[in-house]
Amino acid sequence: MIEHNFNIGPNSLPKYVQISEYLAREIASGRLVSGERLAPERQMAKNFKTSVMTLRKALSRLDDLGLLKRVHGSGNYVKQNNLDGSVYAMFRLELLGGGGLPRADILAVNLMRKPKDLIPFGLSDNATRVRRLRYLNDLVIALEEIWLDDSVGIVQGKNLSDSLYNYYREYLGLWISKAEDYVSLEKVPSWSPKTFLLDRGTVTGYVERLSWGQFEYPVEYSRTWFDTSRSRYVQRMK
Repeated sequence: MIEHNFNIGPNSLPKYVQISEYLAREIASGRLVSGERLAPERQMAKNFKTSVMTLRKALSRLDDLGLLKRVHGSGNYVKQNNLDGSVYAMFRLELLGGGGLPRADILAVNLMRKPKDLIPFGLSDNATRVRRLRYLNDLVIALEEIWLDDSVGIVQGKNLSDSLYNYYREYLGLWISKAEDYVSLEKVPSWSPKTFLLDRGTVTGYVERLSWGQFEYPVEYSRTWFDTSRSRYVQRMK
């Protein structure tokens, strides 16, 4: 396992959560297979540039998620390829080689009237629009534009973390229970920052998503432009 740098900031997920999510995605992608023994804990802590205590907290979380079997005196073993309960369970983009820990830079957060070109969702005419630049590990891979119907809450940019769904649960009491994705091609939008390496107007991978919470109707609509030279959309069937 190579050394890995994790996001550090006031709104970042705790480091032990980032480590466990990184390993969970490595398991889901097949880069870590069921029955495989992980490296010794001290070596893993060194690779992740963290303390053994933090590393053990991350492994304990993986154990709680059912992804790890911890054998006293023997080591830690991958238990199964499953992402249920993971913060990023519904994040479908991976590096071309598999896996990768998601993180995000917030570009803009605005409460506004819904444009007419959006797929219908929610009950209100207004929604919070969040625009983000997405990474896997330290690689820029996508642009996101998320619209949350204001009938279920208003997103405050100062509290946003790398996981928007985690923010929904913690601050809005909203649990995203299911989603429908529509994958196609689309041009990179005009608001794309220079840090996204594809030029504006370039045709690239495109995902539209409708998401449901505790209601019978979808409450969120999002669209993602992803760089197909760096990432791919993955949906695993089990």
